[in-house]
Amino acid sequence: MTLTLIAALAAAVLFYAVSVYNKLVRLRTASDSAWSDIDVQLKKRYDLVPNLVETVKGYAAHEQTLFTKVTEARTSAMKAVGPAEKGQAENQFRDTLKNLFAVAEAYPELKANQNFLQLQGQLKELEDNIESARRYFNAVVRDFNTAIQQFPSNVVAGRYHFTPREFFELEAPAEERKPVKVAF
Repeated sequence: MTLTLIAALAAAVLFYAVSVYNKLVRLRTASDSAWSDIDVQLKKRYDLVPNLVETVKGYAAHEQTLFTKVTEARTSAMKAVGPAEKGQAENQFRDTLKNLFAVAEAYPELKANQNFLQLQGQLKELEDNIESARRYFNAVVRDFNTAIQQFPSNVVAGRYHFTPREFFELEAPAEERKPVKVAF
């Protein structure tokens, strides 16, 4: 009777450990998949930006410094690895794109150009998709990090070397949260 009880208890502990391990693997895989989704959206944006730059160049050829900055920021963002480095590079890239659109505002015929408007619309859609992918990634990372820190799953996580993941965060949250200035 005691031996049966011990065997049942050992089986329950083993079953629990296996289910916790599988949950952690599932969350880690979801985190990897979410990061891959961000990469796909960023790649689309990286492919779109040269077309946008070329369209603006046709109207504002004298803005060569800005075009160089956009290209450098794009290259830097493409080379960045990991959520922290990628987040920093993406913030710089986004800032140069804001400057590009500011230049476009000075050229009414560019703002009316159908190709420019189409590229601008695609970029806005991509930015929305990137934001959505970032939110999902951070939610999965939050769930994963919480699971590996809570008892008793932290015992299984420590045994099998599950380590916390980085969030994809804003570089300067205070600056990013300021309201956008709109002037007419």
